[in-house]
Amino acid sequence: MKYALKKPKVILVPYPAQGHVTPMLMLAAVFHRRGFLPIFLTPSYIHCHISSQVSSSDGIIFVSMSDGLDDNMPRDFFTIEAAIETTMPVCLRQVLSEHNSKESSGGTGVVCMVVDLLASSAIEVGNEFGVTVVGFWPAMFATYKLMSTIPEMIQNNFISSDTGCPEEGSKRCVPSQPLLSAEELPWLVGTSSAIKGRFKFWKRTMARARSVHCLLVNSFPEELLPLQKLITKSSAASVFLVGPLSRHSNPAKTPTFWEEDDGCVKWLEKQRPNSVIYISFGSWVSPINESKVRSLAMTLLGLKNPFIWVLKNNWRDGLPIGFQQKIQSYGRLVSWAPQIEILKHRAVGCYLTHCGWNSIMEAIQYGKRLLCFPVAGDQFLNCGYVVKVWRIGVRLNGFGEKEVEEGMRKVMEDGEMKGRFMKLHERIMGEEANCRVNSNFTTFINEINLTNI
Repeated sequence: MKYALKKPKVILVPYPAQGHVTPMLMLAAVFHRRGFLPIFLTPSYIHCHISSQVSSSDGIIFVSMSDGLDDNMPRDFFTIEAAIETTMPVCLRQVLSEHNSKESSGGTGVVCMVVDLLASSAIEVGNEFGVTVVGFWPAMFATYKLMSTIPEMIQNNFISSDTGCPEEGSKRCVPSQPLLSAEELPWLVGTSSAIKGRFKFWKRTMARARSVHCLLVNSFPEELLPLQKLITKSSAASVFLVGPLSRHSNPAKTPTFWEEDDGCVKWLEKQRPNSVIYISFGSWVSPINESKVRSLAMTLLGLKNPFIWVLKNNWRDGLPIGFQQKIQSYGRLVSWAPQIEILKHRAVGCYLTHCGWNSIMEAIQYGKRLLCFPVAGDQFLNCGYVVKVWRIGVRLNGFGEKEVEEGMRKVMEDGEMKGRFMKLHERIMGEEANCRVNSNFTTFINEINLTNI
């Protein structure tokens, strides 16, 4: 530990959700390999899950902080936002005070603080302490560019400056992103008051993001073509594309907030190659409503195709009576699954997904083509790239038996799609891509070191 204390420190502040903590942990592993001491901050309810799943040899120090919420309180978007704005800054000031004093920490202070932009209050705390603040965007760079155009969309009367809703008479497609319809903007989720609150959150987030020293993005250049220009210096901050981190950090295991059902991997061993459809709509919020749960369940009963469906217990109200008994011979219903192990498996032929960015990257990494059913947030834009730009998947508009069956056949049997998939995989996951990411990291670290001289 004395040796570790002499390493330059990097404080990492993720947004407290599984899809954000996972890539930030991968980023921490990269910092460790490059000679830094990563200090990883999470609320106590997340800390207790992930810290025990990471080996001490990984060289990451985990620090727990309070989020001010009782154990039984729901942690949804708005309660988390309140905690980030009120409780987290107090805890972060304490951590910075402890670790940024060179005299009290073996001669090394904090060389930079890496902040998930969605936890943007931490940017202000870092600036307050005079620490170099680096932004982290865990998703596709195209979604960051979209969020950056909010002022432009307001100025051009495409959306309301108050609610973020499309103005009456607005064109159907978003001007800055032709893949996206006006109804699919990332903040258009929930009730009118929820939409207004989410839009306020994004305006504040992007305003604070303008002060970061530079931006690390869990993405790659190929996503920008052909519909967007290459990265330009649209702001003072440099942008470093360092993704997908799922490939370039090589984690031994990705810590999760929930207990995984390892039995489904053993079950896969009994299935034919490329026969199983893996279904997961992520971990953040209830992904599809009861009627869609029922519709998909009825289709699975009709098709009798082998499947693994990740569906938490509190999301199962729409299931037909006796569903689990009826599928015993060909299906598995699990609360949480070891996703990477499943996607690696030869028995899995395709992946029905909500199009979360981490899930897309993992599917490409392990060679699984995609059936897409975006639900909210950045998922619609991600889906647009999968289906219309890269053309490695099919979008489902519903869960009718014919539509699902035709979609499965398309992604599992289309030879041209397979060829496009293999080319994209090589561009993203191959050695040339690995060299590019390493070069970007080296340039970034040199820039940070120069800043701290």
